[in-house]
Amino acid sequence: MKTSYGEVTAYVTKDGSVIRELMHPAVHGNRNQSLAEAVVEPAARTALHRHALTEEIYHITAGSGVMTLGEANFAVAAGDTVYITPGTPHCIENTGAEPLKILCACSPAYAHDDTELL
Repeated sequence: MKTSYGEVTAYVTKDGSVIRELMHPAVHGNRNQSLAEAVVEPAARTALHRHALTEEIYHITAGSGVMTLGEANFAVAAGDTVYITPGTPHCIENTGAEPLKILCACSPAYAHDDTELL
């Protein structure tokens, strides 16, 4: 199955980021994971949240920001990759002048029901 970026409709997740589901089992027929692009605008921050079941990998493709991961806060920029274990509170803030773009890989696939706002 192939998807084209321009054909994917963006939506806002519970944490406030704008998401494009590039590949998701509910739409594309894959089984165990999802891949999405998240965009966080300059001076914006996602809501602190956690996922009980889902592990995530964030890969920053553009922009810069500050990642909160549990008790840690650290700078992230294009080229950085962050692993988020299930149950770990996290959010990301765009501290740069351009949109912060993140590829988000989730396993199991992203689900609103697995997102707990903190």
